Amino acid sequence: MNIKPLGDRVLIEPMAAETKTASGIIIPDSAKEKPQKGTVIAVGKGTNDYTMTVKKGDIVLYAKYAGTELNFDGTDYLIMRENDILAIV
Repeated sequence: MNIKPLGDRVLIEPMAAETKTASGIIIPDSAKEKPQKGTVIAVGKGTNDYTMTVKKGDIVLYAKYAGTELNFDGTDYLIMRENDILAIV
C-alpha cells in the first residue's frame, strides 16, 4: 500500500453493502445504502495536540457522509479525520 495518511487522518476500506435484509429480501443495487463500517488500512502519526486512538486492522463505525472517497488500484477507500470515526467495533 503506497497511501500514507498525514496528521490525524485514517485510510479505511469500507465493508460491502448488505445485499439482503434480515428477512431475506434481496436489495437491488439502486436501493443499497452506503456502508458505515470498515477496516482501518493505514493511520497517520497524529499531530502535536492529538494522538491517534485507532490502529491498523481495527474495524470502525463512521458517520454516513464522512471522509473523501478514492479509488486506488481498483479498490475503493475512504480517507477521513479520526474525529469522524464514531466507534471501534
